[in-house]
Amino acid sequence: MTIPRRTDPLTPAARSAHMGKIRGAHTLPERQVRSLLHTLGLRFRLHPAALPGRPDIVLRRHGTVVFVHGCFWHRHPACRGATTPKTNRGFWLRKFRANVRRDAANQRDLRMAGWRVVVVWECELARPTRLRSRLQRLFAPARRA
Repeated sequence: MTIPRRTDPLTPAARSAHMGKIRGAHTLPERQVRSLLHTLGLRFRLHPAALPGRPDIVLRRHGTVVFVHGCFWHRHPACRGATTPKTNRGFWLRKFRANVRRDAANQRDLRMAGWRVVVVWECELARPTRLRSRLQRLFAPARRA
């Protein structure tokens, strides 16, 4: 039995325009994480081109970079947001594999350069108090002996 192939309801031009609106920087999840960090009294830089993967947030004083990853694009394991489109499945699977490989390579390079790497997943923003607690623990001032 052959399953009929569903076609994209959008024209190629409309699909391109739609995909072109997806931002790579200053996304809502990123802005929410920045706001949380700012309320914790942390100061940071954004998207430094000199670092591998152009981390979303760099806290130089803490030697830490933060990536705010969308669950869909960066394939958050076991997350409901990491769906795979049914049309053009091969393209999407290749794209997602390349994203995950690139993320791993960038994180490895940053760690080798002495940076601590923190990944905040988009779905974590659904529980802001829990995320705030996690960030507080990560950036708590070192206790004096």
